[in-house]
Amino acid sequence: MEQFDWLKIKQMAIIWVKEASNQLKASLLETIQVETKSSPDDLVTEMDRKIEQYFLQKIQTHFPSHAFLGEEGMSDEGYFNNDTIWIIDPIDGTTNFVHQQYNFAISVAVYHKGEGKVGLIYDVMNDELYHAVAGEGAYKNEERLEKLTSVDVNKAILGLNARWLLNHTRRYQPFLINIVKNVRGIRSYGSAALEMAYVASGRLDGYISLKLSPWDFAAALVLLNEVGGRYSTFYGEPLAILKSSSVFVGKPQFHEAIIREFVHRS
Repeated sequence: MEQFDWLKIKQMAIIWVKEASNQLKASLLETIQVETKSSPDDLVTEMDRKIEQYFLQKIQTHFPSHAFLGEEGMSDEGYFNNDTIWIIDPIDGTTNFVHQQYNFAISVAVYHKGEGKVGLIYDVMNDELYHAVAGEGAYKNEERLEKLTSVDVNKAILGLNARWLLNHTRRYQPFLINIVKNVRGIRSYGSAALEMAYVASGRLDGYISLKLSPWDFAAALVLLNEVGGRYSTFYGEPLAILKSSSVFVGKPQFHEAIIREFVHRS
């Protein structure tokens, strides 16, 4: 039976993340080739693909029995049948990478038999690494993150993209408008991984997105587990780690109150 040293695996992943970040920062000095995917605001660059390929090669070299799932399609066939899988977003916040050269992250998670074992979210330009190993606590760089405390809904700051309030989300729109009216403030940073890391570190009290993929949220869930955060679909259902869905993460009491008062009661 294969034995795992998750702390050692995390340290290796950190080295790879830092090397990948250096490649990203160097690329900002050059002209970046940008393409669109599903829509004009769904961007991909050659660096997304280059960084994903970099991680794939590292994992295949050091952990050939592990599966790989990446945003840009470099996934192992049958990855969902493998006990151990790396779930990677090479650039979370590609639009920010292209337009702002700021507020983008590298997200790396390792899951074993459906459980998150390692989670890394690296804010490249701010040099802030959020990292965790299951059962060992979560950290921002060398600072251990505290357990999340309670917050009242009317004092909460929520991460939410304003586009989710538009008419094309009629199924959710009344609920979201009601939530927005009742929280203290709304923020949008353009990187789901960073915004969920902000929840884990207490910078935000919650975050909602109506459509995320596994590489967007996999690493964040490992962090949230270590600080007592809650996560579910928007309607409070368990998240399936290998499926796209709505995602709602937050401080435990805030998460519970939103689900109870603004979703199930509506």
